[in-house]
Amino acid sequence: MDAQSISKDDIKEIDIHDLSDESHKEFATVDERKLLWKIDIHVIPWLAVLYLLNFLDRGSIGNAKLYNLEKSINITDKQYLIALTVFFFPYSLLEPLSNVFLRRFKPSIYLSSMMLAWGIVMTFHGVVKNYGGLITVRVLLGATEAGLYPGIVFYITSWYKSSEMGSRVAVFFSSATVAGAFSGLLATAISNMDGVGGKSGWEWIFILEGLATIVVAFASYWVIQDFPTTAKFLTEKERRFVVRRLKQDMRLSAGGEHFQLKYVRQSLADWKTWIAMGIYMGFDGPLYAFSLFLPSIINQLGRARPLLHLVYILTYFIMPSVTGFKANVANLLSVPVYAWGCFMTCVIGFLGDRLGSRRYINYALFGTGLVAYVILIASTTPALSYFAVYLAVSAIYPTIPNSVAWVASNVEGSYKRAVTLGMAIGFGNINGAITANIYRAKDKPWYRLGHGIVLAYIAIGFICSFIFAVLLKRENDRRDRGERDEIIRGIDNDNGREQNGTYSSVEEAQKEKGDAWSGFRYTL
Repeated sequence: MDAQSISKDDIKEIDIHDLSDESHKEFATVDERKLLWKIDIHVIPWLAVLYLLNFLDRGSIGNAKLYNLEKSINITDKQYLIALTVFFFPYSLLEPLSNVFLRRFKPSIYLSSMMLAWGIVMTFHGVVKNYGGLITVRVLLGATEAGLYPGIVFYITSWYKSSEMGSRVAVFFSSATVAGAFSGLLATAISNMDGVGGKSGWEWIFILEGLATIVVAFASYWVIQDFPTTAKFLTEKERRFVVRRLKQDMRLSAGGEHFQLKYVRQSLADWKTWIAMGIYMGFDGPLYAFSLFLPSIINQLGRARPLLHLVYILTYFIMPSVTGFKANVANLLSVPVYAWGCFMTCVIGFLGDRLGSRRYINYALFGTGLVAYVILIASTTPALSYFAVYLAVSAIYPTIPNSVAWVASNVEGSYKRAVTLGMAIGFGNINGAITANIYRAKDKPWYRLGHGIVLAYIAIGFICSFIFAVLLKRENDRRDRGERDEIIRGIDNDNGREQNGTYSSVEEAQKEKGDAWSGFRYTL
C-alpha cells in the first residue's frame, strides 16, 4: 500500500484513549525508539543542510565586504548598512503568511521551491554592478528566504511530541553556528579565484554559494518528506502509530485539518502569540547583533598576545599560504566561539527534552546573557571581553530551540501553530534591522551603546518568559478547577458553562477549540 493509502477518515479512527488489547496488539510490533531514529535520519539532517546554506547565503555579504565589495561597486559604508537593513523587512513580514502556504502545500514542494528561488537570487549577487542592484538583490533575498526557518520549525512540530522537539530543533539550528564558524574560511578559500573568468573574489563567493544552493534545492524535491500521514519511508502501521502518539501528546490536529480563516483569527486573538513575540525579540535581536559584533571583539585582541600567537600557529598549519592576513586571523578566532555555541545549543536542547520544564532553562539562559553583556559594558580588557563572548553565545543560541519548542508545544491546531510561529519568528527577525546598526564605528573599541541595547533586548526576553510561564500556570490551574469546562450534550458535567461553548461530543470540542479546550494542559 502506498503513502497515500491512509485517508483522513482512517486517521480519525485512531482513538487516542483506546487502551484495549486490540489496540496494543496492532502496534505491539512497532519499536518506538527505532521508529524515532528512523524519522530522525530521514527528517533532521537534511533540514540542517538547508539551514546551513540559508545562514551561509544570508551572511556571505559580510565576507564579500572583506574582499572589496564596497570599492568594486562604489558604495559607502552607510549604503552598505542600508543594504544589510532592507533584507530584514520582507524577510520578517512574509514569514507568517509563508507558514500558512507551507501547511496548505507539500513541504517537499514549498521548501524546495523557496530554496531554488533564493539560490538564483544569491547567484545574481555575483553580477551586481551598483548600489541599486545590491539593494534589489538584498530585498529579493529577504523575500525568498523568509519562510525557511519558521517553515522548518513548524515542520518539525508536525513529527515530534512536545518532549522531543527541543533536541531536534537544537540539532538543526546548530548548523547556524557551524555556518558562523566556517563561512569566513570558506570565503577565504573561494577568494583565491580572484581574476578567474574576469571576476573578482567577492563575485565568486556569491556565485559559487548560490550555485551550491540551487543544486541542493533540486535534490530537496526528492529528499524532503512531507507530513507523517504521507511519508513514504514509513509503513502504513508506522504512519498510524506516529499519528496516534502525536494525538496522545495533545497534538489533536496531527491527522490533518482543512484551512479556515478562524485558525488565523484564533492565533491573533491568543495572548500567547503576543508574549511569544516578546520572547523571540529577546533572542533574535541579540543574535544578529552578536554575529555582527564578534569581529569587533576579535579586533580588540591586538594586546592579547598569547591568543594571537595561538591563532598564528593555527593559521600556519591550516592555511599557510594566507598567514598574516588579518581577516583570516579574525576568522580563526571566531571558530572556537561558534563551536562552543554549537555544543551548548545541542546540550541545552537535549536537556530541555529530558527535564520537560523549559521555563527554568529560559530563565537561566537569559540570565547568563544579562551577565555577559554587563561584563562587556564594564570591560576594558580584550581578554575579559573575549571571555564574555563565550557567555553570550552560551545564552543566545541555546535559547532559540528551547523557546521554539516551548511555544510550539503550547499551541494546538496545525494552522494556528503555523501562524503563531510565523508571527513570533517574523517579529523577532525584524529586530535584526535595528541591531544591524547599533554598533557604530565612533563607539569603538568598546561599543557600550550597542551592548546596552542588546542588554535591554535580553531583559525583555527574560521578562516575557516569566510572564509566559506565570499565565500558563494560572490557566492550567483554572482548568484543573473546572472553570474552562464546556457543556457536552449527553454528558453530566456540573462544571460545564455556556460561555465555554456547547458541543455534541468531546471530540468536537477538541477539534473546534484546540489548546483552548478544557482538557488541554500547557507545558511549563
